[in-house]
Amino acid sequence: MFGLPLSEIALLVLALIGAGLFGGIIAGLFGVGGGTVLVPVLFYAFTVLGVGGEGDLHTAIGTSLATIVVTALRSLAAHRKHGAVDEQVLRTWTPWVALGAVAGAAIAGVTSMEGLALVYGVLLILVAAQMGLLPERYVLRNDMPTGGTRGVLGSLIGLFSAMMGVGGGSLGGMTMTLFGRPIHQAVATASGFGVAIGAAAAAGFVVFGWDAPGRPPLSLGYVNLPAAVIMGMMTALSAPLGARLAHRLDRRVLKKAFAVYLLATALSVVIKAF
Repeated sequence: MFGLPLSEIALLVLALIGAGLFGGIIAGLFGVGGGTVLVPVLFYAFTVLGVGGEGDLHTAIGTSLATIVVTALRSLAAHRKHGAVDEQVLRTWTPWVALGAVAGAAIAGVTSMEGLALVYGVLLILVAAQMGLLPERYVLRNDMPTGGTRGVLGSLIGLFSAMMGVGGGSLGGMTMTLFGRPIHQAVATASGFGVAIGAAAAAGFVVFGWDAPGRPPLSLGYVNLPAAVIMGMMTALSAPLGARLAHRLDRRVLKKAFAVYLLATALSVVIKAF
């Protein structure tokens, strides 16, 4: 698959399967992008096995984005069965989120691996802090912004999500809870942002990484096709399970534990890149 010995190919495939299954459950359960799991696994796998180079982190992020569309659709459908999706927010915010995602892919395409790792790490630390430190009912105001504020915030959600390789849940879910929406509704609605983010940003990573050096073999731009197929299938299978668990479990302890994982992941990616 990558010109590697059979034993290393088998190890890589197992890592992709495991990351895909775990990432799908995480996406459905917490509403954060599965990219919080997929990006570091891919980045480390490519780097340790020596299959790419300076484009490894970009390819890990672009590949993660390519898996998001199917995962987000499956997760959104599962949440809709519970009546948890705010369709008006989804409809009015999605165009801005998609616009921001394209911009994020363009910026990532001209950013160095070190710079992209720093952006990824800082944003992931912010998500971890929100999940682990802020009380569940902490709000800035009790209604979602409209007009120009909605356009700016929606575009920023898409932009930063694209640069992290995650769906809309990480930043979109955080935004909705800060503006007074119940956590389950925020998780459910923001999962729908992932469709726009994944489609728009993955296309951008293909275009802006088309002739980039240092990419793993069998990559289309900054999207690695074998990894995208394997992880996409696994996340699509496991995302509905995570969504069902989200409506059955008391997630407070799990959220704090996952926040610790996010913090460690953010630091490890930054250290590895530098």
